[in-house]
Amino acid sequence: MDRRKFVSALGLGLGAAALAGCGQDDNNTTKDAAQAGAATDGAGSGAAETMEWKLVTAWPKNYPGLGTGANRFAERVTAMSGGRLKVKVYGAGELVPAMGVFDAVRDGSAEMGHSASYYWKGKHPATPFFTAVPFGLTAQEINSWMNFGGGQELWDELYGEFGIKPLPCGNSGTQMGGWFRKEVNSLEDIKGLKIRAPGLAGEIMQRIGATPVQMPGGEVFTSMQTGALDAADWVGPYNDLAFGLHKVADYYYYPGWAEPGAMLEMMINKDKWEALPDDLKAIVKSAAEAENQHIYDEFTAHNAEALRQLVDEHGTQLRRFPDEVLMKLHETSEQVIQDLVAGNDQARRIYESYKSFRESVVPYVAVAEQSALNVRSMVLGQKTP
Repeated sequence: MDRRKFVSALGLGLGAAALAGCGQDDNNTTKDAAQAGAATDGAGSGAAETMEWKLVTAWPKNYPGLGTGANRFAERVTAMSGGRLKVKVYGAGELVPAMGVFDAVRDGSAEMGHSASYYWKGKHPATPFFTAVPFGLTAQEINSWMNFGGGQELWDELYGEFGIKPLPCGNSGTQMGGWFRKEVNSLEDIKGLKIRAPGLAGEIMQRIGATPVQMPGGEVFTSMQTGALDAADWVGPYNDLAFGLHKVADYYYYPGWAEPGAMLEMMINKDKWEALPDDLKAIVKSAAEAENQHIYDEFTAHNAEALRQLVDEHGTQLRRFPDEVLMKLHETSEQVIQDLVAGNDQARRIYESYKSFRESVVPYVAVAEQSALNVRSMVLGQKTP
């Protein structure tokens, strides 16, 4: 190598070494900055990773109360997290069928799902206890059981076996007894009826002679219209009016013996849930708690107006189930529940907790709320139809 080439090569080598040294320092500096940035992000004042989650529902897109509740939940989470956790809602059938929500959350094809636990009785016999039990807890009572009676812990245990974290996220309040195309004056009038009745109500109806049909709410109107159904229990005046069920059945029955307080659920894929930082977990919980109350308030307000419209403007015939029918429904419901939990220790533990809590609150509710409502009706001169 001649002298000029040697000097040139030496210069290039020294330059490369110098650059490498600078790179080392820069890398260390960059690493230190990244660590400092991560610490800052943890404190909430820096840029953070953005996640986008899918929320599938068992309800038609934007359906009043149920679908719009899921929308609000998603908006709350997105806003409170500052966009770090963005949630997009898909109505029934957009990504998965209404009855496919549980499996979609379990297998991770969707991170979240909004539905009602009694749809999943085929997965485990105890799931209905976390929506509604015939002659069971009201909305206020089931919230108390979840928060102070051990209900949430039992629910976590049950759904955890399926890889799901559940949270209460809405309640319809006391529902109606359902729509019937013909009057029900006795037990004989129920026998042979094809009725949409979810959860434990379907099994009870079957045992007293009806034919229960399981279907998502979006199919109820057409099925009633075509005669595929003779009767249907959907929700209550607010949702039933939106579906136009008064156009396909004349008789609207109460009380809502099957669902005195139907709690909705927000399901979260357990792996995704556990991977969330604590602040985002708190945000998701807070959004679910807020929506749990919001939906209940919304149903209470809108049910009142919707019932007035159904009766005064659409000529709906309100009817009370005969005592004979109600007593038989209660007797049968006790048998169904006992059969449901027989041979399943986990289901029995959940039922015993539920039943024990109901027994503990009934005396207070009778003395306080029930008596107050009875007196209110008396002094206002209000009578049920």
